[in-house]
Amino acid sequence: MSILVCGALAYDTLFSFHGRFDSQILPDQLHKISTTFLAPTMRREFGGMAGNIAYSLCLLGEKPIVMGVVGEDFEPYRQHLKRVGVDDRFIRLIRKQYTPQCFGIADKDGNQLMAFHPGAMDFATENHVSDIQDPIELAILSPGGYTAFIQHSRELAAAGIPFIFDPGQELPLLSSDEIHEIVELASYVAINDYESELMRERAGLTVDDLRKKVKALIVTRGSKGAEIYVDDTVHLIPRVQMPIKPVDPMGCGDAFRAGLLWGISRGVDWKVTGRLANVIGAIKVTTPGCQNHFFDWDSLKDIYFKAYGEEWPL
Repeated sequence: MSILVCGALAYDTLFSFHGRFDSQILPDQLHKISTTFLAPTMRREFGGMAGNIAYSLCLLGEKPIVMGVVGEDFEPYRQHLKRVGVDDRFIRLIRKQYTPQCFGIADKDGNQLMAFHPGAMDFATENHVSDIQDPIELAILSPGGYTAFIQHSRELAAAGIPFIFDPGQELPLLSSDEIHEIVELASYVAINDYESELMRERAGLTVDDLRKKVKALIVTRGSKGAEIYVDDTVHLIPRVQMPIKPVDPMGCGDAFRAGLLWGISRGVDWKVTGRLANVIGAIKVTTPGCQNHFFDWDSLKDIYFKAYGEEWPL
């Protein structure tokens, strides 16, 4: 049985400006802004939520199936995924398109300017869950194009595949009715604290409402850890304090979700699953980029013990 990861695969190109944006932007001239920021450092990373989640699943020993769409520039990324163990058979190449691209520049104060090109993502509806004949035990539905997001939620439900509804940046695009529909179809919901407020505002769904509609609701709260709501129980999962200073939070939530998928697929206790997910997220923030971290089971067990004062129980 396999784990299916639906969503985006993207290149992230990140620049660093050593000054402050406000030193070159005139507030009274924003209607005709034209300026250039010198960026002495640049790095290009493999990204997209589906790729990020699948990467950490591979480190856990899984061979996840990824379903997404990419452009003609995807080959280096494909080879990277294949090296770590991803099943890439259902990553569809769209001719004459680019793989989705995110370009960002940050100043010395951490302010960011971002540009996103969806590229092949506009064709994500060409993928169908029914294309996959392998037995799927669990899936995660992460952002990969608004129309495809809705389509794939319905297809997963029709196929009887339990899935995690992970709305991420797709959430602001969904209507109240669409949010309600996908929640009803999903087995689990995984959101961060900001998204939980957005869910309440856009769809009138509070944490108490959501927990009654799914098998489990997972809410991550950054440095405060996470909360997992199952029936009438709330599992509070404390943060993991790493000895290494955090470097880059980008992709932390995706690494966390890999731990969730691993635990759910094996029927692991929710407290243990949440702790494992927190450990993987904490490891990720100690390295730049979303797919440059590394761990094995020995290092996971060691960090788990130091963080929670208990031996890994499995």
